[in-house]
Amino acid sequence: MLAILVSEYGLLFIGVTVLVLLSGLWIKKYQVLGTAAGIITVALLLLPIVKAYNVGTNLKADIDRAFLFCGKPAKTFSSAFKPFTFSKLFQKDPQSAFQTLKYVSYPDTSLTLDYYKSNATGKRPCIVVIHGGSWSSGDSRQLPELNAMLSQSGYQVASINYRLAPRWKSPAPVQDVKAALTYLRKHAGQLQIDTGKIILLGRSAGAQIALLAAYTVKQQGIKGVIDFYGPADMVWGYSVPAPKLIMDSRGVMANYLDGYYPKVPQNYAGSSPIRYVSVQSVPTLIIHGGNDVLVAYEHSRRLSEKLKQNGVPHYWLQLPWATHGFDHHLNGPGGQLSTFAVQQFLRQIL
Repeated sequence: MLAILVSEYGLLFIGVTVLVLLSGLWIKKYQVLGTAAGIITVALLLLPIVKAYNVGTNLKADIDRAFLFCGKPAKTFSSAFKPFTFSKLFQKDPQSAFQTLKYVSYPDTSLTLDYYKSNATGKRPCIVVIHGGSWSSGDSRQLPELNAMLSQSGYQVASINYRLAPRWKSPAPVQDVKAALTYLRKHAGQLQIDTGKIILLGRSAGAQIALLAAYTVKQQGIKGVIDFYGPADMVWGYSVPAPKLIMDSRGVMANYLDGYYPKVPQNYAGSSPIRYVSVQSVPTLIIHGGNDVLVAYEHSRRLSEKLKQNGVPHYWLQLPWATHGFDHHLNGPGGQLSTFAVQQFLRQIL
């Protein structure tokens, strides 16, 4: 959370630093050293904003080019907002009401989803959102701001709960996604869903679930998948664990995959989305921060390369300064760019 605050709420720290710098006008001791340190601090805190401008310069054209043949020609689309604007850093994140619906009952538990109704009339495309939390925590209320923005942009949004480790193991969450899709199809008339236009979106562990479902669940209507900093290669991820002081990543994976890799290697291979990429795979948007210490940047590079080898339309939004969960602040530098990328991806695909 501290890393997210520094990189996405940098203006707050810049304000504090400027106040400290101004105090140096009256406090003479260590004045030169303190001023130099303050100026360096402000420059470092401004880096995400400067880099966001640079990344956003050609973002629309790059995304349109990546998905040019997936829907209508790119030239027919005009963006309602720019990829990044300084003034938006001061805006509040959007909010919307939702209703909670039970979508499946198992002998030992029931699962619900939060449904954000589109502000547009008629049957609309549906975005199925899958939360993160190391497969063992989190819920459908995680980072709801993007759900609100998407519903206000004309999409139906279903943010789902799924069965969590260690009580339930893989592939239980993918089965839950499939159950959610079945429920949404069954109630498409009541919920005003266009069942021919469904997108899966996941964050972190939820992105692994979203990717795996998108590449393996054989249901018509799944048009694409959005991967926010997800582990795409579980075998490689086990071989290069996160620092123990940050997270016991091997233990987290063992809880989800019913054991450590040497014991159940087939579970790791079977839960790696990268293993299921083929020429038939759906268009994919990948979003990842270069300073992510929980899910290695390499996961996204490997997935992007595999998609490229199979000719699958995809785009990898690389945010060199961003850390895990950077989209916690939807109007921060990373949040603005990722939101724009999601919106532009949806326009092209749907």
